Amino acid sequence: MRQTYERLPEDGDDGNASTSRLLAPTSASLAITTLQVGGMTCGSCTSAIESGFKGVNGVRTVSVSLVMERAAVTHDPEIIPAEKIQEIIEDRGFDAEVLSTDRSNPATTQSNSHFSDQSTAIAGETESVMTTATTTFAIEGMTCGSCTSAVEDGFNGVAGVLKLNISLLAERAVVTYDERKLSAEKIAEIIDDRGFDVTILSTQRDSIHQGGDTTTAQFKVFGCKDATTAQLLEEGLAAVQGIRSASLSLSTNRLTVVYQPRTIGLRGIVETIEAQGLNALVASGEDNNAQLESLAKTREITEWRTAFRTSLAFAIPVLFIGMIIPMAFPVIDIGRFELIPGLFLGDIVCLVLTLPVQFGIGKRFYITGYKSLKHRSPTMDVLVVLGTSCAFLFSVFSMLISVLLEPHSKPSTIFDTCTMLITFITLSRWLENRAKGQTSKALSRLMSLAPPTATIYADPIAVEKAAESWAKSSDEPPTPRPSRTHEPGVSAWEEKTIPTELLEVDDIVVIRPGDKIPADGILARGTTFVDESMITGEAMPVQKYVGDSIVAGTVNGDGCVDIRVTRAGHDTQLSQIVKLVQDAQTARAPIQQLVDTIAGYFVPVILILGLGTFLVWIVLCHVLSHPPEIFLEDNSGGRVVVCVKLCISVIVFACPCALGLATPTAVMVGTGVGAENGILIKGGAVLERITKVTQIVLDKTGTITYGKMSVASIDLVPQWTRSEASQRLWWSIVGLAEMGSEHPVGKAILGTAKNELSISPEGTIDGSVGDFKAVVGKGVSVTVEPATANRSRYMVLVGNLVFLQDNGIDVPEVAVEAAEKLNLSAGEGTSQGKSNTHSAGTTNIFVAIDGLYTGQLCLSDTIKEDAAATISVLHRMGIKTAIVTGDQRSTALAVASAVGIDANNVYAGVSPDQKQAIVQEIQDRGEVVGMIGDGINDSPALVTADVGIAMASGTDVAMEAADMVLMRPTELMIIPSSLTLTRTIFRRIKINLGWACIYNAIGLPIAMGFFLPFGLSVHPIMASLAMAFSSVTVVVSSLMLNSWTRPAWMDEMAKNGGREPKTERWVWGSGIVGWVREVMGRRGKVAEVGYVPLQDMEG
Repeated sequence: MRQTYERLPEDGDDGNASTSRLLAPTSASLAITTLQVGGMTCGSCTSAIESGFKGVNGVRTVSVSLVMERAAVTHDPEIIPAEKIQEIIEDRGFDAEVLSTDRSNPATTQSNSHFSDQSTAIAGETESVMTTATTTFAIEGMTCGSCTSAVEDGFNGVAGVLKLNISLLAERAVVTYDERKLSAEKIAEIIDDRGFDVTILSTQRDSIHQGGDTTTAQFKVFGCKDATTAQLLEEGLAAVQGIRSASLSLSTNRLTVVYQPRTIGLRGIVETIEAQGLNALVASGEDNNAQLESLAKTREITEWRTAFRTSLAFAIPVLFIGMIIPMAFPVIDIGRFELIPGLFLGDIVCLVLTLPVQFGIGKRFYITGYKSLKHRSPTMDVLVVLGTSCAFLFSVFSMLISVLLEPHSKPSTIFDTCTMLITFITLSRWLENRAKGQTSKALSRLMSLAPPTATIYADPIAVEKAAESWAKSSDEPPTPRPSRTHEPGVSAWEEKTIPTELLEVDDIVVIRPGDKIPADGILARGTTFVDESMITGEAMPVQKYVGDSIVAGTVNGDGCVDIRVTRAGHDTQLSQIVKLVQDAQTARAPIQQLVDTIAGYFVPVILILGLGTFLVWIVLCHVLSHPPEIFLEDNSGGRVVVCVKLCISVIVFACPCALGLATPTAVMVGTGVGAENGILIKGGAVLERITKVTQIVLDKTGTITYGKMSVASIDLVPQWTRSEASQRLWWSIVGLAEMGSEHPVGKAILGTAKNELSISPEGTIDGSVGDFKAVVGKGVSVTVEPATANRSRYMVLVGNLVFLQDNGIDVPEVAVEAAEKLNLSAGEGTSQGKSNTHSAGTTNIFVAIDGLYTGQLCLSDTIKEDAAATISVLHRMGIKTAIVTGDQRSTALAVASAVGIDANNVYAGVSPDQKQAIVQEIQDRGEVVGMIGDGINDSPALVTADVGIAMASGTDVAMEAADMVLMRPTELMIIPSSLTLTRTIFRRIKINLGWACIYNAIGLPIAMGFFLPFGLSVHPIMASLAMAFSSVTVVVSSLMLNSWTRPAWMDEMAKNGGREPKTERWVWGSGIVGWVREVMGRRGKVAEVGYVPLQDMEG
């Protein structure tokens, strides 16, 4: 749900708005009051409101928008206040609420430099100064879509709410709001008022007052008992350089600090707090632990298990006394012992045993049911309360009538129905929460990958100096000492252990054998093997050398190393993956929004059906000459009792929970399975779109190819090949020219230059560089001065043919022809050298020095091994493919031919903007486009496509722009795997919804007595049992997604290089035997395909 409050449009801006032009206030006495108006349905409504202000003294202009349901009134607040304006609108028959009043007084229109915690807009602030905050709440007690709808309804018309997102399974609400009009505490009150327990977890603020160089952090403070201590803490923090403001809430013990990360870090803030005698933890760390417990449903499982066992202890005696013994063993039925006329022992015992269940265990149902009814948004708890209360009150009234009226016969009580209803409902909630806890296993494992603590050097600068001096005095590489203890005279090596969330950039972290990496960083000292399966899915450990990148959450091998932190806390790649999965599981699919809307009407409809069932049958059983046999049976309790039971069965049987859980459980399990397989899906809406994709557009470099260019052949003019010195000079010049380039081609040329000059990859080419200019998609121009004896300067151009010609360089025709020959020879050489790979075509780079053409380089890339198989699989799935690249057409055609893409679907030599235009062009043909890329220049196309898919090896920009991220960049078969998974998830959602609908469609008519003439009915106890297991069935159905693996035919095509399987499944064996063989084979492959890191890393 999104509510966006904006200033009303002026004349002509909104065709549905009735406006009188808003004039800017011309004096300090004028103000503009914006009101929310409810109940408007057409243009006559807006006219009625405007007419109400005709002739009103002090009103300057009135503007009413029907679509936005807003009214803006320019008025003199001294003559007519905002409250009077609200009264005028309400007097016209509409609901009205003042949202804000903006005055034009120059003295009051200055920006407010502090955060406001008030729940209404502060007079004097301008509309343009907005301090927004996003607060995450933990909500307990939500069971179905009706509950989420109830919470959402509580925010209808609430001023200041900008965005609201509620996750039923994660039990979280994320609210973005304007702090001038609303506070986190007020939001918590609204949620609590809807009947749910709520806790504020975290708040992130974003305001123009903070500036771009500040950020906000929250801490949990322990030991602060009074306002004086809080004030001293706030003043002490505010005095620290780099801290803008500090505010401590005594009610929650949450400290909010606005600070400059470049000046002070989280560790410095915590140390400052501890210096004042208090203890503090970063709130995100505590929230993370709380969410892990919440995801596991630990508390809910314990509570509902206890409630079920307690309820069962009372329900079993009631069931025996009230039903089983009288029917099966009437001889020993002591319940028929009459204490006084009309009052029987069995009824008294059942009443006493029912009271703790009805009003003890059932208390929570009464509380939440009342609150939901108060706000006209009934939930499942209302059905429970009405069903059990009907049974209880009917039994009590029957006892009273039996005592008060003759002939004082034994009353027809149904206390057993009350107790068994609540017992089965508590059982269903227990089982449901256990199942829900299983749906979030993948996310819980992800969140647990990072270690809780990290060991760092107390003085990293001293460590660096000590390591340098140590390295100079040793022939060995500068590896750290193995002991890592406090040694006398070696204070530089002193270590300390801190919470992982307090790590900062440039910290030196000590990593011992088997340790989990706490943050993203670069290997500073030592060598080791690292298990990176969490990111790449590659089971084999990867060897790391000094300077290599290491990712948080991966596991160190047997080496003892140090890493320098480059990204910590929420900035690590692991944290970004966790956030992506959390957002995906919180965001609702469009189909879920429809289901929640239906759930909002479900309970009232069921109540009407229940009441209608009672009234219809109470009439029919007395009117019909031959009513159904159930009304005539001796043990039925009478016709009224049967009608009451039918009413209760209808109310209890219906279950909106199954409908509400159908989509979110499948999305949560499915996205978790995706994460285990290296497929990160950004929400339910993306799931729906992916299932409709009809054409995939792939970027060439880095997607179809590995994106690692290498120089395949060289052709220099004779002047530069006369001697070895000439060739070395040429390589020095070209290498220096490419030192400032970040392009893969430039890096490949620089690497070759270093190799030719016998320089290590970490080394540099001696010389100086100036006037470096890079032209996107063409080349570079630069002035270089190699460190040679004569120290000459050279003007160098390195780029494609067009680039040199545009700069007036005469490239000989012979050189262009030679380029074509080089392409052929390079392609043949690549394919011959590696039998299992294919050349991705070649790229020709021409070089000019001091205005003269000097030679050219032919660079080649390699197509990924499974590229051809991937394209074949996509085609078999009915998905068209296309390739788009900024490279030359001959290269693009060579790649397309190698992988099986039609030449008509090759788009070469295109810029980033042209990639976007190509995607739009394909969409205009009616195709649903999925764009796959990995670079910054792919992001416009990723955003434009119906589904943007990014390879994880790409840039953060590409991953941010994408709808789905694939974490195994070297494995292209993950593309069809992701499409198959999303189709499976969406199919499971449909199955769940179908089951929920069929359950109610078939069960309700039976419960309503449609089949009573045939002797078929549903006892209230059986109805409650069916209701209990309907929601459990949906969750278990979603859990079946955990067994998903890539289809066997895909694996076979991957092995065969894209060729169709020789035999189909039904030919493998005789009937069921062959099918069982295939299923068992697929199960055996789970370990190979699965996402290794999310399994127990400790094991």
